Amino acid sequence: MSNLVITIGRQCGSRGKTIGKKVAEALGVKCYDKELLTEAAKHSGLCEELFETHDEKPTNSFLYSLVMDTYSLGYTTSAYMDMPINHKIFLAQFDTIKKLADQESCVIVGRCADYALADYPDTVSVFISADEVDKIERIKELHNVNDAKARDIMIKLDKKRSSYYNYYASKRWGDSRSYDLCINSSAVGIDGAVKIILEFAKLKQEQNKAKAAKPEEKKES
Repeated sequence: MSNLVITIGRQCGSRGKTIGKKVAEALGVKCYDKELLTEAAKHSGLCEELFETHDEKPTNSFLYSLVMDTYSLGYTTSAYMDMPINHKIFLAQFDTIKKLADQESCVIVGRCADYALADYPDTVSVFISADEVDKIERIKELHNVNDAKARDIMIKLDKKRSSYYNYYASKRWGDSRSYDLCINSSAVGIDGAVKIILEFAKLKQEQNKAKAAKPEEKKES
């Protein structure tokens, strides 16, 4: 059985990062959020500040196809050498996510991790949302701003995340069809969301194990 990797997509203020950390603690594994930028910089040789500058920044669909064609060809091609830095950064993150999944069980927050690991059977893709009033209160608490400013931060950050995801993942950010599991943290709370994710991951692994055993049963019969 492959490593268990739980990917967390999240709305701004939904406490998705907090939930991801708690899931990681419960499983005894690492949670990668900004830490992924450090890992990608280490593996790629690119400066970490570049990853921070271009973190989850959208591109356009034409350049996306160019990026993915280059990924399939490798990083030594002239196409990669001539590629704009933001696309090199996406490729480095994409590659790092796959390497982490090959090496260890973990939780990864954001950065199209669910798309990067679409072919990994024991990946559980989760999207965390919350009621607007709760998201605004959380943003006010984090940034010490009023309601209007909190709403502005929420709208802009969610727009940036959705644009990035929609371009690179070729799916729709926040759409239930794009994920294994969608949770409203306002409805179940942080601890409730953690319990649901852990139980879902357990059930998915059991289901994958059962599917893998069926061909063996047929051979024996």
